[in-house]
Amino acid sequence: MSIDRAARQVLEPRSSAEVTGEHSQFRLDLERIRFSPYFSRLSAVTQVIAQPGAGPLIHNRLTHSIKVTAVARAIAVKLTDAASPTRAFALEHGCDAVVVQAAASAHDLGHPPFGHLGERVLDRLARESLGLADGFEGNAQTYRIVTALDVSEAAPRGLNLTAAVRTAVAKYPWTRFVDGAALGDGPLARGLRRTPDGVEALKFSAYGIDALDLDQARLGHPPMQQSLECSIMDIADDIAYSIHDVDDFYRAGVLSQGAVAREFRGWIETGAQLRDLDDDALAARTAPPGSALEALRRKLRRTDAWIAADDAFAAAVDVVADDLVDGLLAVPFDGSIASERALSSFTNRWISHLQSSVVPAPTDVVRAGLVALDRRAWHEVEILKFVHRHFILERADIVMYQRGLSRVLARAVKGLAAWATDEHDRHRVPQRLKELVEIATDGYGRLRESRPEGIPIPEAVDVLRLGVGRGVVDYVASLSDDQALAVSEALDGRPDRLWDIGQNL
Repeated sequence: MSIDRAARQVLEPRSSAEVTGEHSQFRLDLERIRFSPYFSRLSAVTQVIAQPGAGPLIHNRLTHSIKVTAVARAIAVKLTDAASPTRAFALEHGCDAVVVQAAASAHDLGHPPFGHLGERVLDRLARESLGLADGFEGNAQTYRIVTALDVSEAAPRGLNLTAAVRTAVAKYPWTRFVDGAALGDGPLARGLRRTPDGVEALKFSAYGIDALDLDQARLGHPPMQQSLECSIMDIADDIAYSIHDVDDFYRAGVLSQGAVAREFRGWIETGAQLRDLDDDALAARTAPPGSALEALRRKLRRTDAWIAADDAFAAAVDVVADDLVDGLLAVPFDGSIASERALSSFTNRWISHLQSSVVPAPTDVVRAGLVALDRRAWHEVEILKFVHRHFILERADIVMYQRGLSRVLARAVKGLAAWATDEHDRHRVPQRLKELVEIATDGYGRLRESRPEGIPIPEAVDVLRLGVGRGVVDYVASLSDDQALAVSEALDGRPDRLWDIGQNL
């Protein structure tokens, strides 16, 4: 990484060119991300519903990232507008529209095949089968791609991005090895939770092997706090997927108006009685309609007391019930111009409303970034996300399919790890895998020498073994959905998809 780009910190005063998003260094960052093969790969990675089973108009990770970028830019421009009351706040913290665009374009680079399912399976395999203490996390993989795995003419490894962009990519600016004692007993940032043993990082933005780079990029920022540009990207991601997931499910015909209406009407009509039920009764198979929404209301009050309110929750349920349940879903999508217009109107109306609802967050609220959705919009987004979680992700057919995909990833990871450590045949592993193992092994060697505080590197663990594990994870995570299926079947001795693997492996 060149010294001038590495040293440029996000908290330095911004020039007028930077405020308007015309700083050449940031634009170069944006172009490097968008021209990256990791960015192109996202067109073949599942968002929620796989395209082969639902059609080409369903979002993938690339179309999602493009729309997040558009939403994020609109928010940044609004905050810095000359007539906006938030302009001074935005300039104080640094709000460059191109930095925001770059972070939004990059935010999903680390997503593995098969969406969030792939993330969970790779994390389990990395920790239990490969001995990697910090496992796998999509946000950390994104940071690893832009700083270590992708390539640029200007640096031996990584894209040589400015500190501002690297900081804006880090939605959860810590590693998996969080010091719970240092956080006290108060509320925790999103991505962290308390356990009997301390604090667990469910989400984090750097593996131990990449922690030093993240620390250097974030010099001058308060510990564990997003930059403003990162907060904008994070909110834009929430907005986009809360709306576009509903768009996908409606278009694919898998969102049942009857089931959704029954749940919403149940809570609206019997909410007072539902409050008398205990948590176990709400989770039972025989729970009355509205129970899942009541469980959500309670969860929000427990985890986000800084903004959760019963009156705002009830208002959000009413609004979504009116516009989504009794509005959009009342007429099944049939591909006609009329149905496309109705869907476009719904999407545009909600995106515009939510973009205009971004405000500076209350100070000293660890559950929020520097900006947040206002109370009304925050509850509406939570209700919209509930629709896709409750009515789609728990469907038996989707769960069955996901179990099969879990086996695909397990075969790929275990098969490649065995090959890479086979004394007689490891010289024939794909060249890209060899290189990723070398990069990871070198990184773990440097990590053992530098010994950053809080990052465990047991003396008894062979650095090469760690390098093989991380290299295999980096390799599998970089595959498209189809490539992962092809690699798994080839390693299993099945020739059906042999020529689908691709030359880039």
